[in-house]
Amino acid sequence: MTLAEAKELFLTHCKFEKNLSPKTITAYDLDSRQFMDYLDKGILENVNLITKSEIRGYLKSMQSFEIKTIKRKVASIKALLNFLEYEDLIKVSPFRKLKLRLKEPKHLPVLMNQKEVEKLLQEAYTDYSNCSKENMSSLLILRDVVVLELLFATGMRVSELCNLKEEDFDLNTGSILIMGKGSKERMIQVCDPKILELIRRYRRKLEDSGQGTKAFFASRLNNPLSDQSVRYMIRKYYIKAGINKHITPHTFRHTFATLLLEEDVDIKYIQHFLGHSSISVTQIYTHVNQEKQRKILSSKHPRLKFDMTISYPE
Repeated sequence: MTLAEAKELFLTHCKFEKNLSPKTITAYDLDSRQFMDYLDKGILENVNLITKSEIRGYLKSMQSFEIKTIKRKVASIKALLNFLEYEDLIKVSPFRKLKLRLKEPKHLPVLMNQKEVEKLLQEAYTDYSNCSKENMSSLLILRDVVVLELLFATGMRVSELCNLKEEDFDLNTGSILIMGKGSKERMIQVCDPKILELIRRYRRKLEDSGQGTKAFFASRLNNPLSDQSVRYMIRKYYIKAGINKHITPHTFRHTFATLLLEEDVDIKYIQHFLGHSSISVTQIYTHVNQEKQRKILSSKHPRLKFDMTISYPE
């Protein structure tokens, strides 16, 4: 069997048997084609000729790539070859006795402090205050305000926010039903009455506008709001606020978690708020920023309690 035939068989398996997402299948397809571009023509004609040597050579050819990218591409090829072994299309996967150690450098996430969050939100509120209350832009700017407030109030992923429907909100209790990764549901509460009133106001204006989209947050063309639209909107407001950072929807998520930790909220609660299946994922937020660190060490270090007389020699 040729590698091209094997790839198509693998992608069909991923789509119809494993029911993987279109994004994952596209990534598998791209990574497999790039691996095929690297291999010699003779090996492409017979999948059984792929050995550990080809895998190692492919790794060396990617030395200029980021570790995260290399790990993804290796995972794609490994999934393909493991599938071929399982289907008895090759005798054994070359990965079976291949030890790979690819360590990613740890980067702390970009965060906003409280003043930066306030400045960004204030820009959106100012836009809403200045717009005409009767036209379409009023609804869209109110939508933006609600989106920003919800990202900071809940720490939800941008994909989770864009997939919200009207029936996911219980505005009597302030509860929002969120569909997370792996179709896992979680409930999170919005406890700020001002934010709840904003959501109610947006819902009323949405109903009055006659827009019929199933999504709670709609675009100007009445389509569900996209992840990219939220990114563009956030960029507009952080630039207007004069914040010299690259802020994304995920920055709100990082900021939400970190500021709660700094208020001594138990990490297990934060794990639930974020929808993490493992607390080890949440622990990235246990770093302490420099300002908090200085405050702790300057006010709570035991050395401050020492009453010592020091006489310096002349």
